[in-house]
Amino acid sequence: MAQKLKRISFTLREDENFIPLIALLKACDVVYSGSEAQEVVSAGMVLRNGEVETRKRAKITAGETIVFENYEIFVEGCD
Repeated sequence: MAQKLKRISFTLREDENFIPLIALLKACDVVYSGSEAQEVVSAGMVLRNGEVETRKRAKITAGETIVFENYEIFVEGCD
């Protein structure tokens, strides 16, 4: 049986157009540390818009969705 994802909304700061993937995982508290974030991304455990993302510093922009374990993070722009 599929596990329900916990949805998290993350809003970029007014002066930012993107956030690096590992920084996003840490900012949303879905990993314990930056090194853990690097490990899970390198291991192919993170999906970006439904595709595996292995670039640790991939620039995540408004409108994108990141899935890791049972978390779904939706990135929003600052309006």
